[in-house]
Amino acid sequence: MNEEKTALIVSTFASFITPFMASSLNVALPVLGKEFSLDAIALGWIATAYLLSAAVLLIPFGRLADTYGRKKVFITGILLYSLFSFLLPASSSGTMLIVLRVCQGVGAAMIFCTSIAILISATPASSRGKALGINVASVYLGLSLGPFFGGLLTQSFTWRSIFFINGFFGLIILGLTFWKLKGEWVDERRGSFDGIGSVLLCSSLTLIMIGSSRLHLPAGLWMVAGGVVSGFFFVLWEKKVVHPIIDIKLFSENRAFASSNLAALINYSATAAVTFLLSLYLQNVKGLSPSGAGIVLVSQPICMTLVSPLAGRLSDKIEPRYIASLGMALTVIGLCFFIFIGRDTSLVHISLNLVLLGVGFGLFSSPNTNAIMSSVPREVYGVASATVGTMRLSGQMLSMGIVLVMLSLSIGSSNITIGNAADFLGTMRNAFMVFSVVCFIGIFFSLARGNVRSAAER
Repeated sequence: MNEEKTALIVSTFASFITPFMASSLNVALPVLGKEFSLDAIALGWIATAYLLSAAVLLIPFGRLADTYGRKKVFITGILLYSLFSFLLPASSSGTMLIVLRVCQGVGAAMIFCTSIAILISATPASSRGKALGINVASVYLGLSLGPFFGGLLTQSFTWRSIFFINGFFGLIILGLTFWKLKGEWVDERRGSFDGIGSVLLCSSLTLIMIGSSRLHLPAGLWMVAGGVVSGFFFVLWEKKVVHPIIDIKLFSENRAFASSNLAALINYSATAAVTFLLSLYLQNVKGLSPSGAGIVLVSQPICMTLVSPLAGRLSDKIEPRYIASLGMALTVIGLCFFIFIGRDTSLVHISLNLVLLGVGFGLFSSPNTNAIMSSVPREVYGVASATVGTMRLSGQMLSMGIVLVMLSLSIGSSNITIGNAADFLGTMRNAFMVFSVVCFIGIFFSLARGNVRSAAER
């Protein structure tokens, strides 16, 4: 087996486990809420804490990977991810669960920032879209299998089995990496690690993300403001430091890179909380079991899995911006349909709409990633891959933040019951209205990236 195929297999497996766990856990959240007496806000933080720690560390780890070796950072990430996957089932409270999820996110950050970089480093430019399409399909396969198996595992073996399964998957990837993956892929132009820039970036992202989930409180507004100030100083520092953690010129002078990343941020901000909301809706309003909810939710990622390899191959031949923008437009239509969801909305209607969302997102994701990675030189693949991940996780955080703010204003710290189902449904409809507008704006940023075919053919 050559290096290209090995990198594809390792990257594909690594890209499978994290969405599999996330979508599995979404279905188990109502059960966790009952076991630990957690309200909807606390349940949101079980998902959000993991995203937060992963998002703020992606770019620093990406820079470390470019400097000291992408394989080294990848292996360390798999080790940490597997370790905390085995520790999480021992959680005895919601607080302990959230803390361990933060730790698990550290390992996930190392995986996110290196898996795509390793894949791109080992793949020729002519087949990059195809490889990314397969990789993205594995992400959606994890999302597809997660709701069904998450519901099945939760009902049959408790929610703890979800983490055990992920830990074993991590060990398999670790063994395959040691056994078959020989390359290291390190930037020969090594420089000192930008510690100050890393601290400024992490503090900025942390304050903005946590603050965005508390905008209904004065403290949330102050946190967002502090994050913006920290981000301003981060940009100033990166412009003058010799070895920056990220070259600001990638954003200021590379339109394809900047617009594609912004399109990714917008797309994930508009779609990431859909599964969270529908999982609560299907179980607490429609009365479905965890496995029943999983069967309904699986329709979206199945379509993503089927469409993304085709979209990836097309992006090797057609400008990625056209395919990605079409996908975002279909996503807008799907989000608009959910604005009218109600207590009596049929499961068939919900499933068909999830299919539309799945097709839209499948068309967007791999061409958009192809555009980002094709617009930068090889020596910054780690940082570029980390930036892709940061946009994805930041978007997921912002999406959850929007929902958490709305839930705080509508039902507060109450659990979702039949008694407050009307308030919850109103919040859902308002959230989908906001997401539709945000995603519509994203279409224009997707189109504004310009052409990247000439860059990809270098």
